[in-house]
Amino acid sequence: MSTTRTTPRPAPATTTPLSRMTALARAELTLLGRTRGALFAALFVPLLMPISVRSAAREMDLAEAGLNTGTLVLPAAVGFSLLFAVYSVLVGAFVVRREELVLKRLRTGELRDIEILAGSALPAVLTGLAQCLLLAAGCVALLDLSAPSAPHLVVLGLLSGLVMCAALAAATASFTRTGESAQVTPMPLLMVSMIGSGMFVPLELLPDRVASVCELLPLTPVVTLVRGGWTGSLSAYEALGALGTAMAWILIAVFAVRRWFRWEPRH
Repeated sequence: MSTTRTTPRPAPATTTPLSRMTALARAELTLLGRTRGALFAALFVPLLMPISVRSAAREMDLAEAGLNTGTLVLPAAVGFSLLFAVYSVLVGAFVVRREELVLKRLRTGELRDIEILAGSALPAVLTGLAQCLLLAAGCVALLDLSAPSAPHLVVLGLLSGLVMCAALAAATASFTRTGESAQVTPMPLLMVSMIGSGMFVPLELLPDRVASVCELLPLTPVVTLVRGGWTGSLSAYEALGALGTAMAWILIAVFAVRRWFRWEPRH
């Protein structure tokens, strides 16, 4: 009696959330490299803006606030990277991918919603992180800065800023109709942050009432933590307050994304 052997079928390849997000991030990085406007905003604008801050610092009495040129320029440089390399670039990326039906097609596969957003944001977030580290090294070398007094505060400020700007970008994309309008909708946050978050003018040099309002802006806790971590002048109470403000903005942005983010073009 003859028996026939059956060849076992290979098991289907399994994927993990990390592998799926990594594959999506590689594709997004390729698309980012083909977009000249976004590439310029991500790579060159944050490197040029600190020069204007350094020029403005010469007209300020920074010693009154316990600062110097380096401790003004370095947090500002970090803020510019977060605003331009992460926030502004991601608003455009989310909107364009939505309008091109890329997000809609991705949802029909294995990727979950959070994986789609995180994978799409990963290239910009890593670009912003690399820029912040490069600018910090440049400021230390060129502006005669010493090592940070509280490096853990610098790390907390930078990480919370990266997460916040990515979440705020997705929230802003929720209310942005077209790729052309994506060049305009990030402007309010960009302008308010540059003026009121201590990037050009430290909050210590502003009137108390104005400073109290500016402390509630999204990017202010990031600048505060990075600057305080470098100077060592931030108390535990002030550090917790800044971190709490950053977490509040992250939660607000996440709620807005869950409530209003659109995966298909508006008709």
